[in-house]
Amino acid sequence: MNEKLIAPCGMNCSLCISYQFMKNDLNKQGFRKKYCPGCIPRGKNCTHMSDGCELLGKGKVRFCYECEAFPCKRLKSLDKRYRSKYHMSMIENLTYIQENGIEGFLKKEEEKWQCQECGTVICCHNGLCLNCNLETLQRNKKYRWNEE
Repeated sequence: MNEKLIAPCGMNCSLCISYQFMKNDLNKQGFRKKYCPGCIPRGKNCTHMSDGCELLGKGKVRFCYECEAFPCKRLKSLDKRYRSKYHMSMIENLTYIQENGIEGFLKKEEEKWQCQECGTVICCHNGLCLNCNLETLQRNKKYRWNEE
């Protein structure tokens, strides 16, 4: 995993469906998904938060935990949605980075999100490995974690 793929809000962009679709150029297989190289590589600081946060919008902090308002109301709301729908917490990610450093976080994420079959990263938005389980997504483009 790459440090530049960890957004200031704590999102691990390498887990994002838009990043994984771009990385694997999956629109060539009949999908129509917006590609995204990640927040930092495209100079957005943070897609989720920067339009409502002056510090992020102007790139004054690398991570939200550097702000005295951490965790702000907006981050709490985003975190709640991701915890309930996508099995991840941005606030937990940021707290882990703050306490253990980015290298420790990257190692933990690699282990946590690794496909047990092929070793690539699974997607946080649907729980699928886009190498091993692409046919599931082709059958149901709105598939979410463990749906039938």
